[in-house]
Amino acid sequence: MITIKTFVFNAFQENSYLLFDRDTRLGKVFDPGMNTPGERKEFDAFLSENDVKLESIVNTHCHVDHVLGCRFLKEKYNLPFLIHRNETSILEKAQLYGDYFGLEVEPPPLPDDYFAENDTVQIGNSVLGIIHVPGHSEGSVAFYCAEQGFLIAGDVLFRGSIGRTDLPGGNYETLISSIKLKLLTLPPETIVYPGHGPSTTIEHESNTNPFLI
Repeated sequence: MITIKTFVFNAFQENSYLLFDRDTRLGKVFDPGMNTPGERKEFDAFLSENDVKLESIVNTHCHVDHVLGCRFLKEKYNLPFLIHRNETSILEKAQLYGDYFGLEVEPPPLPDDYFAENDTVQIGNSVLGIIHVPGHSEGSVAFYCAEQGFLIAGDVLFRGSIGRTDLPGGNYETLISSIKLKLLTLPPETIVYPGHGPSTTIEHESNTNPFLI
């Protein structure tokens, strides 16, 4: 069984997720956004107190608020870093986007490998399927665990909203299509863990999200 720990980091109030297996204590970090000494200390303390051993860094996408902690984690824990190939150009411009928002950004590491739709990520004995959901960015993905009924959605779908599409690589029509064809077709009880804000469910968004009804 997977345990999900949510951290809210950086000026963008970005949700960074630590998923780890309850038995083996092996885990992966999704969208690490820790950007201050205090945030890094908070994350490290949780790992130590819960005896979690990190295996890799995986990102739903590579906008600057979602990659602020990647270099720190890679260098401290010697972790492989994985993204969708279509996110490479956004990753390479992280410092430029940081300057735009007035943030001092360490250059993020280069990816060690890439994943694509229908690939999987394993955490202990549990498997998360990868769903390519472009629209917020060209290489945005979501991670779906059918066994436990949850989705790590990045900035594609929020409670009562959707990801912005005015950034490089964004496209409104593509995003709506991605959500309707690939996410709203998941079981209605699926819990959605977004990149910002509170969790929701597929059923709630199908019935109430003003962008989708």
